[in-house]
Amino acid sequence: MTVRGAVRGAAPCLALDIGATKVDAALVQSDGTLVRSEQLLLGDLDEDLLTPIIQMLERVRAEADVAALGVGCAGPMSRNGERVSPLNIPRWRDFPLLARLTGATGLDVFIDGDARALALAEGVYGAARSDESYLSMVVSTGIGGGLVLNDRLVDGSTGNAGHVGHLNVVRDGRDCSCGSRGCLEAEASGSAIEAMTGRAPVEADLPMRERVADLVGRAVGTLSAVLDFERCYIAGSVALGFGDAFFARANAAATEINTMSYSKHLVLSPSGLGSRGPVLGAALVGWRGLDR
Repeated sequence: MTVRGAVRGAAPCLALDIGATKVDAALVQSDGTLVRSEQLLLGDLDEDLLTPIIQMLERVRAEADVAALGVGCAGPMSRNGERVSPLNIPRWRDFPLLARLTGATGLDVFIDGDARALALAEGVYGAARSDESYLSMVVSTGIGGGLVLNDRLVDGSTGNAGHVGHLNVVRDGRDCSCGSRGCLEAEASGSAIEAMTGRAPVEADLPMRERVADLVGRAVGTLSAVLDFERCYIAGSVALGFGDAFFARANAAATEINTMSYSKHLVLSPSGLGSRGPVLGAALVGWRGLDR
C-alpha cells in the first residue's frame, strides 16, 4: 500500500496511540476528523495498563461501526506488534499486545511503531502531502522516526525500520535505554536533557539547545546522503518547543555534513500535523493493515 492508498472513503477506524507518557484513543474518519477522543496519562495508571486502555477504547467506540483498530506503539516490537517492548514502559517487556487487544475488542487489530505511524499521517494529512520521499521524526521525551521512500513506508526485515533515535552520534557517549551508548536519543531527547541538566527541556540554556539541534541536524544530514531524500518533518515537544532557532541550527548542521549533489536541497521543517498527528497515524496503521 502506498502512503496515500485505501484511505479516501474508508469506514471510520478506531485509533490508539501508546506513547512514552500518555495513551490517546479516537474514532477517526477518513478525512481526518476525530469524532470522539480520550486520553490517559501513564503516570496515573497502576501496574495493569491494559484494562483502563480497553475501557477507554470501548467508550470511544460507543458501538460505532468501525473498520478496524489501528495502533501506534513505542517500540521495539516483533513483526505486526505481536509482542511489544516499549523502552519507556518497563512493565511491558515482550508483551503480547496484538493478541490481548484482538481478544478484548473482537476487531481486526493492526499495530506499528508510533513514530512510523506519524510518518503515514504526515504524508496523508500533514506537511508531506506532496512528497514521495521524506523522513518523519519526533524529538520529544524520546526520539523516533519513520522513513517514506517512493511513497511507501519502509518496513525493514522486522517492521522496525525508522528508529533514528538509535543512530550513534557521540562516541562512548551516554548510556541509552536500548543498551548501547551515544545514541541520538541518549544525547538529544527530552529525557536526556533532563538527566544532563536536572531541568525540564523547556528550561534548557542556549548551549544545550544548540547541541541538540546540531546532533539532530547531523543525524538527518547523514541519513539524507545515504537514503536520498530531501525533506524531513519534525514533531515533538523538544523540537517544536525550541522553535525557529532549533530548525535554523539543525538545517545548518545538516547542510554542513551533507554535501551530496542529489540531496543538497535537504530541508528540516516542523511537522504539519499538530496534536492530532499520533492518533491520525494510528488510524492509518489500521487502514493500511486492511489494505494489505
